[in-house]
Amino acid sequence: MAAEQTETSGVAGRYATALFGLAVDRGALDPTANDLASLQAMIDDSDDLRRLIRSPLFSRDQQHAAMDAVLEKAGISQLVRTFVAVVSRNRRLFALEGMIKAYRALVARHRGEVTAEVISATPLSAAQRAAVEEALKQAIGANITVNTAVDPALIGGMIVRVGSRMVDSSLRTKLQRLQLVMKGAA
Repeated sequence: MAAEQTETSGVAGRYATALFGLAVDRGALDPTANDLASLQAMIDDSDDLRRLIRSPLFSRDQQHAAMDAVLEKAGISQLVRTFVAVVSRNRRLFALEGMIKAYRALVARHRGEVTAEVISATPLSAAQRAAVEEALKQAIGANITVNTAVDPALIGGMIVRVGSRMVDSSLRTKLQRLQLVMKGAA
């Protein structure tokens, strides 16, 4: 219960909850989620866009104009464009990624889904992703939404987080444990 509350608390949670309510009222839950996923992908792919949303050096008007132009060019819906406009006018773009994550959590909870974060050393193939999803679905007993990320520092293996539970089978962690054991034996 506490994990669910933290997903929608704070600035990001309040904005995400407001957007979620609007999307439900307009019957645009999935299109809004897709637009936010596209926006997150743009943020992930562009250093300039990340700098724009995180830097306090840009004025409110500069952030608003730039975000509106980017979203219009990307074909993002009017609902999401208006939402981002409100966020930028209120100088809260620094929390936009948290808002997107909180919105995803609200949609997942609405659908009765559980979200799993899978971090691997290399990108997962479609077959590997399907196998991970199926294993998690059987272990959890619910619909699973898997968000993947890549962290080459893991060397090999993966880290899986579902709610407050975490399984770390990365080679990095195994080597760290072996190092501790070897120090203790010396």
